[in-house]
Amino acid sequence: MSSFSSEERAAPFTLEYRVFLKNEKGQYISPFHDIPIYADKDVFHMVVEVPRWSNAKMEVMFHLSQGDLTWEDPGHNDKHTGCCGDNDPIDVCEIGSKVCARGEIIRVKVLGILAMIDEGETDWKVIAINMDDPDAANYNDISDVERLKPGYLEATVDWFRRYKVPDGKPENEFAFNAEFKDKAFAVDIIKSTHDYWKALVTKKTDGKGISCMNTTVSESPFKCDPDAAKAIVDALPPPCESACTVPTDVDKWFHHQKN
Repeated sequence: MSSFSSEERAAPFTLEYRVFLKNEKGQYISPFHDIPIYADKDVFHMVVEVPRWSNAKMEVMFHLSQGDLTWEDPGHNDKHTGCCGDNDPIDVCEIGSKVCARGEIIRVKVLGILAMIDEGETDWKVIAINMDDPDAANYNDISDVERLKPGYLEATVDWFRRYKVPDGKPENEFAFNAEFKDKAFAVDIIKSTHDYWKALVTKKTDGKGISCMNTTVSESPFKCDPDAAKAIVDALPPPCESACTVPTDVDKWFHHQKN
């Protein structure tokens, strides 16, 4: 059972909408900076940003991410991709059967990773499974996904290659000929992005405007007390009490013909 909880502010599908996380004491925290990277030995925390079958992407403010305590450094040229990081926490694609809620924090087992290049920036996609999934014990590496979910990884590459085309952007590219790397490789990438995060939150590297406000990192000059974090949330509109209408430009499907 997760000791974390979430709280919405303002109306969904508006630019004012925010999701904030709280710890077990009910204090507001930063998912980017305050949630431990490890939930257990070889088990990682993941913050759900975009629930499956939805397309409303939440960006990191104070802060909602997916791979907490990681950062893809835009000043670091990745030796595998030849491109710098995309200035975001690392992305995690959870393949279990449960559709998790936005802002939910789950424990995941890492299985592999895909090296996507988005408009010239490195944008790693970690493949993982929820530890609470009934089939979690059957998945221990990327080869298990290939064996137990035939076609799943190919469909994932196809999605990531073309999902921004409806917005007028080019197809994404991939390192390693769009092949997934295994668990050991993925964990090494996560550890390296965690090191970049540590440099970011302790001001040993320039975050170029990224908020590093946190409540737990003792060596960080950006650490604040819980009351300061609460003041940020209290200044925002209250949660939307009534049902909210989905804007027509959000609830929309596209068909993209393969070349």
